[in-house]
Amino acid sequence: MKQHEVNSPFDKKKSRKRVGRGNASGSGTYSGRGIKGQNSRSGGGVRPNFEGGQLPKSKSMPKLRGFKNRWKKNYYLVNIRDLLNIQSLKSLDSSYVMNPEFMLNVGLVNDLDYPIKVLGDGNLDSPIHVEAHHFSASAIKKIESAGGKVKEIL
Repeated sequence: MKQHEVNSPFDKKKSRKRVGRGNASGSGTYSGRGIKGQNSRSGGGVRPNFEGGQLPKSKSMPKLRGFKNRWKKNYYLVNIRDLLNIQSLKSLDSSYVMNPEFMLNVGLVNDLDYPIKVLGDGNLDSPIHVEAHHFSASAIKKIESAGGKVKEIL
């Protein structure tokens, strides 16, 4: 368990007991607070998680560090090697256009929620035509040097 996984210590579903409504209710006179002391006063008592000055459990647990970049762009990464494997498995000719819908159908990407980026890992012998949202510099160089075409889509 980590510090960011600790739930609130209070039971939110328990209904409040009405106190100070006469002794017949079971919580009259002192309203369950006893006589004198810090806890009998209005607003009295220690804060939640206070353990009498001892280091609280929640402070001694590990904490999730860092931050989440809210402007981070997520991409589906597809390597040239993967495209070549699909081309050989499906026995596609070199003029076939590999676009995002094709990559979705063959299982290279799970869905089309994120843009696709083609990376240059793998050796390219035959020309291929690829349409994707982004390409790495090495991927563009390899595809065009093999005689293929690169088309960036929006």
